[in-house]
Amino acid sequence: MATDTSDFKNGLTLELNGQLFTIVQFQHVKPGKGPAFVRTKLKNLKTGKVIDNTFNSGVKINRVRVERRQYQYLYKDDMGLNFMHTETFEQINLPVDMVQNPDLMKEGQIIDINFHSETETPLTTEMPPFVELKVTSTIQGEKGNTASSTALKPATLETGAEIMVPIFINTDDLIKVDTRDRSYSERVKK
Repeated sequence: MATDTSDFKNGLTLELNGQLFTIVQFQHVKPGKGPAFVRTKLKNLKTGKVIDNTFNSGVKINRVRVERRQYQYLYKDDMGLNFMHTETFEQINLPVDMVQNPDLMKEGQIIDINFHSETETPLTTEMPPFVELKVTSTIQGEKGNTASSTALKPATLETGAEIMVPIFINTDDLIKVDTRDRSYSERVKK
């Protein structure tokens, strides 16, 4: 679908040099001399790398329609990660490297998968920003040092993921984990 730079908005997906990019940031610039242009930051959907690109104002670009669909994580096997569409129950398999921090997903986890709407190709995945997971093992915190929230210790979660948690967290505690940076967020009240 052809469009021009006047239709730019954050999140728009476009094809450039045979690759798919999403607009992270853009700015229309009208200098005193010369033609207007649009400065952009584009994120490559395959590599995740963010690049700077400048377009002349009014230039035609190929816009790509992307559909976001909810899928439920089922299991991991030799072929990758298996998901089921929450409405049609269609199952798909994705390579492990297509999901950021896949070891923070437990069976039944709902994630969003973005598809190229014309080719039905999965492009990117998005986990919820936070997940609740049970701590299966961690070392005991030192007595008298449990009030400090700055001291951290390693903990293994129910999915097998290892993260750093404050020393007051114990085995069998339910915690909230930030999926973007694998950090401890808070203890969940039972």
